[in-house]
Amino acid sequence: MKTISIVVPVYNEEANLEHFTQAIYDVMAKLSYEYELIFVDDGSRDGSRAVLQKLQDKYDWVKPLLLSRNCGHQIAITCGMDHATGDAVITMDGDMQHPPALIPTLLDLWEKGYDVVQTIREATEGVSWFKKTTSKYYYRFLNAMSETEVYPGGSDFRLLDRQACDALCQYREHDRFIRGMVGTLGFSQAQVSFTAPERFAGTSKFSVKKMSKLAMDGILGYSVVPLRIAFYLGSLCALFSLLLFAHVIVEYLLGNVLPGWTTIMVCVALFSGVQLMLMGVMGEYVGRIFKEVKNRPLYMVMEKRGDYTHGKARKVEKVELGE
Repeated sequence: MKTISIVVPVYNEEANLEHFTQAIYDVMAKLSYEYELIFVDDGSRDGSRAVLQKLQDKYDWVKPLLLSRNCGHQIAITCGMDHATGDAVITMDGDMQHPPALIPTLLDLWEKGYDVVQTIREATEGVSWFKKTTSKYYYRFLNAMSETEVYPGGSDFRLLDRQACDALCQYREHDRFIRGMVGTLGFSQAQVSFTAPERFAGTSKFSVKKMSKLAMDGILGYSVVPLRIAFYLGSLCALFSLLLFAHVIVEYLLGNVLPGWTTIMVCVALFSGVQLMLMGVMGEYVGRIFKEVKNRPLYMVMEKRGDYTHGKARKVEKVELGE
């Protein structure tokens, strides 16, 4: 019998955990698979860890992993995949916006031979117009700049075959955008569309700051176009300055030179702003290099609850495809 690993990042979700676990049980009990439910607690500050302990005592297939601090949603997913032991690994959120009822569809496509089954969120109930609009145009912007295509509406609700999961676990960069990483893997991929319902309880933990960082990771992690834009913009400003210099010389020869405090201030402000912007773009890339050079662990697991005998060790090491 094949084994399915379901990886769920958790951050302050105590009100959702029991309902979500019951929903997973109701779905998986009807299928002919063994399964494990790996909750990765990402430094929760509410009662999530107590609820996870209660669930683990009740169900032997619930396996909590407790991180030593909050590392972020993408790192928590990575931790869960590192420890997953299944023939297929499903990653999803535990707030019920990734419907457990869709799992049989993912498994059916996997059984048909697809190595990656990616869900595409067509709409989300209860989401503001602003978030829908920014998400729509962000993906357009990202795909225009990156050589790796990321499906608009793509979510972190997906299925990965064992081989694809092992390949993805070899990606160890710190600023992670897993949707983009999956796009670079290759393998045979299928998409499943769905409408995300409202959260069962609580509020989204993705603040504007976190969403902005994730968006930046997606752009800078898979494209050097911002550096090229910086070069072109710098060249354009240099050309403009030459034209302005020529204008000043002509006016001087014609004897039309007048005190130009306004012009000077505008030019100084323009070029200073452009220089700072270009330095900021380069600084983002240099900062990411700095993080990677230090080669620190992506996360620290404070406590493992459950059997991970066949987990992390075999996947963090390099795995040759086809083994």
